[in-house]
Amino acid sequence: MNIHEVIRNRRSVRKYESTPIEPGVLRRMRDALRLAPSACNFQPWKFIWVQDEDLRRRVAEAANNQEWMADAPCIVVGCGRADDAYKKMGGDGSSIDVDLAIALDHLTLAAAAEWLGTCWIGAFNQAAVKELLSVPLDVKVVALTPLGRPAAPEGLRPVEPSRRKAEDEVFAVDRYDGPCPGECGASAT
Repeated sequence: MNIHEVIRNRRSVRKYESTPIEPGVLRRMRDALRLAPSACNFQPWKFIWVQDEDLRRRVAEAANNQEWMADAPCIVVGCGRADDAYKKMGGDGSSIDVDLAIALDHLTLAAAAEWLGTCWIGAFNQAAVKELLSVPLDVKVVALTPLGRPAAPEGLRPVEPSRRKAEDEVFAVDRYDGPCPGECGASAT
């Protein structure tokens, strides 16, 4: 698959086979995270691969009882060290959330290229997850994702275009209320 096919095929998967992921595939998933860009290349992150079945179940409970997550053979927990991140994002903010989002997006796309499923999880009790995984107090758990083979019969399939906003709702040229570029609306000036 080329990158555009991967983007079209990536979707949130909420039903997984328990089959372990092959070591070579796991290596490529780790590389996708490790090689992701970050502000000033500070790489202010650590990714915990939760593979123990009981621990996966407890993490899923801490993620608002999303028990289906634990069926995947791995839950990846993205942790960020704000003290190590770029401090002037947008002039005065930390890059930690953006840095982790970029890395986790690399993972979701690499996973889709391998016909693996992921699902961005932002609904979780950070304190509970930190306690379960011995995450230091000064480290932020940014997001989690299960990682595994989809169990649903349709597996991974392209996102239905009708479920996405129209181009003229999400693109503009030169200013926020500018025209939609090129073919999606009025031509750019």
